Amino acid sequence: MSTFLISRRAALLGLGGVVSLGRASLALAAAPTEKRLVVVLLRGALDGLAAVAPYGDPDLAAQRGALAPVGPGQPEGLLDLGGFYGLHPALAGLHGMYQANEALLVHAIAGATRSRSHFEAQDNLEDGGPEHLAGPRLTSGWLNRVVTALAGRHAAGSEVAMAVGTALPLLLRGPASVGTWLPATAQHPAPSLYAQIAALHRADPLTGPAVAEGLRDRGFSDAVLAGTEAAKNRYAFAALAHSAGKLLADPKGPRIAALEIGGWDTHAGQAPRLAGALRALDGGLVGLKDGLGAAWGQTVVLVLTEFGRTVAINGTGGTDHGTATVAFALGGAVAGGKVRATWPGLARGQLLENRDLAPTADLRSLTKAVLAGHMGLSAAALAQVFPASGEVAAMAGVLRG
Repeated sequence: MSTFLISRRAALLGLGGVVSLGRASLALAAAPTEKRLVVVLLRGALDGLAAVAPYGDPDLAAQRGALAPVGPGQPEGLLDLGGFYGLHPALAGLHGMYQANEALLVHAIAGATRSRSHFEAQDNLEDGGPEHLAGPRLTSGWLNRVVTALAGRHAAGSEVAMAVGTALPLLLRGPASVGTWLPATAQHPAPSLYAQIAALHRADPLTGPAVAEGLRDRGFSDAVLAGTEAAKNRYAFAALAHSAGKLLADPKGPRIAALEIGGWDTHAGQAPRLAGALRALDGGLVGLKDGLGAAWGQTVVLVLTEFGRTVAINGTGGTDHGTATVAFALGGAVAGGKVRATWPGLARGQLLENRDLAPTADLRSLTKAVLAGHMGLSAAALAQVFPASGEVAAMAGVLRG
């Protein structure tokens, strides 16, 4: 069962739960299918040129300057993907999935909007509408509309939903009735605060032993209390992802999950910041697969971000808001082991507005392929999930068989 104490009953109620602590969060939804779908949102705009670097493009090094990647085969070098692209070295787990033909990497991809505003682009990523939708903005998320479409095929899928936490991401908001419940564990301070309290009292002969004894009862190790080891956050992305995998693997558990992780807005000092964020993401994806176990074979994981970043490095060792980026489709149901892209090039005249990687693929095309081929949605249902998107065809070759 999950470390954040979602009860079995809560996990089976429609949108089985939401936990949002720090920069990572998890939401779950029931669906009348044995297929699993996980959507991972990377909030802040992932630099796709760093995560999946086109080292074979002759203009990459000149544009990137100090951010230019080290080539495959060198210390801290890229993990090769076939001679033109390479994965960031922090993504070793993802590289293993790629080698096992369980990871499809789609480059030069973007959503419907061309806004460089995080707020507008994230809303568009989650609501699934076209960039210029006539009338009011959509108030439901495309994944909620997926749940609604699946439930419409089976009367048993219409239970009232419950959100665990205080907020529900737009991606899963919609017509389903959603109650809220905040678990007592979510009201506790972060583990690092407890460790700091122990450090403040460590030298006091009266309060020091009393505080240490109380924290040991809470499960803190002697190494944490001695200050030689950092307290582990059981709500970190890797822990949430592993818990999501276990819940999804349960024969009576939810079938749809949405996770999110922040930390991708790398305007300054990008190299170390991005490496840490990618390691966290990689650990979460590996943990998700481990938690799913045999159910991984019936799973598709979509990793999406609101937009990419500029091709050229800026004056503070970072990158600014851009357009196209990379998306991942992972899982045992994915026809992986390749990078899919119509590569637009990185020469100055090939960039969008002389600054951004130009988009040659649409995120809705990738998502439609998964929803149709994996979750079994009809063309009519897809039109409801992504309104006014008739010109966007489902991408071919995403799924096995």
